[in-house]
Amino acid sequence: MNQPLLLMAAGGTGGHMFPAQALAEAMLHEGWRVRLSTDARGARYTGGFPHSTEITEVSSATFARGGLVSKAMVAPRIAAGVLGMARQMRRDRPAVVVGFGGYPSIPALGAAVLLKHPRMIHEQNGVLGRVNQLFAPRVACVACGVWPTDLPEDANGIHVGNPVRAAVLDRAGASYIPPGDYPMSLLVMGGSQGARILSDVVPAAVAALPDAIRIHLRVSHQARPEDMDRVSESYAAAGISAEVQPFFHDVPRRMSEAQLVISRAGASSIADLTVIGRPSILIPYAAAAGDHQTANARGLVEAGAAILVPEKALDVSALAAQMAAVLGNPDAAQQMSAAALSAGIPDATQRLVALVKELAERTD
Repeated sequence: MNQPLLLMAAGGTGGHMFPAQALAEAMLHEGWRVRLSTDARGARYTGGFPHSTEITEVSSATFARGGLVSKAMVAPRIAAGVLGMARQMRRDRPAVVVGFGGYPSIPALGAAVLLKHPRMIHEQNGVLGRVNQLFAPRVACVACGVWPTDLPEDANGIHVGNPVRAAVLDRAGASYIPPGDYPMSLLVMGGSQGARILSDVVPAAVAALPDAIRIHLRVSHQARPEDMDRVSESYAAAGISAEVQPFFHDVPRRMSEAQLVISRAGASSIADLTVIGRPSILIPYAAAAGDHQTANARGLVEAGAAILVPEKALDVSALAAQMAAVLGNPDAAQQMSAAALSAGIPDATQRLVALVKELAERTD
């Protein structure tokens, strides 16, 4: 019996790629072949994918960047990508095509529409991205990571949650050690590209904490490469032990060991926080399309698991006060950890797998 082929298409950010990785791990375990179509940016995240995943790179084209000439070439490049993908699909027909958002997912989804192949999309955020908004009415269903998700009227939305990688599931519900007068860990994450505003504010806010808290802290801080030196120097000047890197490959371990996480409100970060169960201070990216990071954070804030600080309200004294409120109150921190865990959907991957298999069977 031939192995069915799952074709996944995802843009080049961790928010798109991590759920795709989780689905790849599960579908390979189910005996499927898995192929990922992404661009050069997305290829940076494929190191964690199972080795048996077939990786194909497509040329990414977006109307959001470049001058007039570049923008004029976007439509022809997209059309060429769709036709090229359609030729590939005729040679090796996928049982199901799943798009995870981003412009690099257009060729696979466009070809699936053209050839009437079974197709669906997974939307990680509470507001649909541009590409997913375009395809939402043209797929069997939109698997939603956040609920409610703002969907077009003619889209079929199903709440599945955001799949997390096996490394996160390995730490699911890890015991939480509340803050106290012993070594404590603070994890600072600025999304896949880092966040300059966190590099500007967090080190000074940590330095402004009461001595009884600050002397016990060790910090893991994700910063842009160009900001690493000054961030490291800021922590060192305040006598704070800190590891500053542009990307942490062991986020699940660091998160499970943290007493507090300061983070953007990207979909993958929110999912990791709820599956592992950690208190957080969330600073949504103000320029995110449709303010989707604020929508992502809403569930955790309403559950009492996170403190929301709008970017425009972020300053040293305000952040230091919020950090002290968590790190200086073990009972409250413990309650936030439990609330985060209660908001998680650890079986999101299984829910997504069930949708993929159902769609394949429906169209056999």
